[in-house]
Amino acid sequence: MKTTVESSGLPADVYSAKCPTRQVIDHISGKWTILVVDALTEGTQRYTDLYRRIEGVSQKMLTQTLRGLEADGFVSRRVHPTVPPRVDYDLTELGRSLAEPIAALRRWTETHINEIERARARVAGETG
Repeated sequence: MKTTVESSGLPADVYSAKCPTRQVIDHISGKWTILVVDALTEGTQRYTDLYRRIEGVSQKMLTQTLRGLEADGFVSRRVHPTVPPRVDYDLTELGRSLAEPIAALRRWTETHINEIERARARVAGETG
């Protein structure tokens, strides 16, 4: 049975440019989103822990990613009234349901990386 989008009454369809599912796909398919969600499967983490864990992410992109994940209901943010303030991030129930397919994608990528690199080298040799 197809899900109906409550805001429009139309069926959910990621292939439709007007469907809000398209925006969600854009959010969850970004590399920083995938890495943040996967890192948070290890449990509650502080911003600095995530920043150290995810090599190559800028502070700006990590902040934007966390804000987007919080706005979509995937991540909860808890501010502790300390000096300096301590902020913890954790996956919500919805975020944990998203973490399952993301972890499967990570495992698939790590398992098949050698095949992918061989294919890339083969194509590069043909075009180079």
